[in-house]
Amino acid sequence: MKDKLDDFFDHLTVERGVSRNTLTAYRSDLEQFIKYILENHAIQDWRDIDEQTMTGYILHLGSLGYSETTRARKIASTKSLFAFLLMEGAVDGNPTANIASPRIGRSLPDPLTVEEIDRLLDSSIDSDTPETARNQAMMELLYATGMRVSELISLGLEDVDATGGAVRCFGKGGKERVIPIHIQAASALDDYIAEARPMLLRDKSSTALFLNRRGTQITRQGFWLILKARARRANLEGRVTPHTLRHSFATHLLRGGAPLRHVQELLGHASINTTQIYTHLTSEHVRSEYDSAHPRA
Repeated sequence: MKDKLDDFFDHLTVERGVSRNTLTAYRSDLEQFIKYILENHAIQDWRDIDEQTMTGYILHLGSLGYSETTRARKIASTKSLFAFLLMEGAVDGNPTANIASPRIGRSLPDPLTVEEIDRLLDSSIDSDTPETARNQAMMELLYATGMRVSELISLGLEDVDATGGAVRCFGKGGKERVIPIHIQAASALDDYIAEARPMLLRDKSSTALFLNRRGTQITRQGFWLILKARARRANLEGRVTPHTLRHSFATHLLRGGAPLRHVQELLGHASINTTQIYTHLTSEHVRSEYDSAHPRA
């Protein structure tokens, strides 16, 4: 591996004419990268480095507390290296092709903690009404799937398979995706469909899954009012927006070890670059865990 790295630095110097400062920075960055893959993956061949390895490295950089500018440079150095290795035939593909550099100044979502999610989804103090059963099913489903609110309220009865544990939705551009749901969300949905929805529907006819008290499809504004009331009850007022459960879903999955590509598919992102915004949040979590666990931290 070292031979190809030396060839890359020769390429930077002779063919690209990069400055001495850039060369020094890239050398430091790539030596750090090689140390990471040797220590964490025991990789000895450039061909064995895949996209998942690179995602792990990006999370590692975030856990070290670098600024976005520094992380962007370190990611750029690996992109340049693999573009060179691909050109030289030293790798069969470029594992950095779908890796995006941090966007300086880009705002990041503010996810809830697992404990805050539990408070928001706690139905133990709710009264037994069709509306509260509907609200619980909506909240559970959003956190179970990471759907957009527009996707949630557009669901029809035919889109739900509570027994099979899956929901079908249509995202931007009408793109269809099927998302698995856990048993708690499936149970809340089943209860709502079997008992509460017929009471909301009354004598009307509708294929919409989530109904208001008039028996018609619930609106985005209606859901927002429900969410605000839930947030107040959970002492989370000002922390929760209609997108909060989607952000929390993605962040918690990545912190739990889900591959970035799988989270991209579940969220319905056309590009993995959009999903990568969450790697910064998971890196902050890694840093927090390190600080709380390491005896010298």
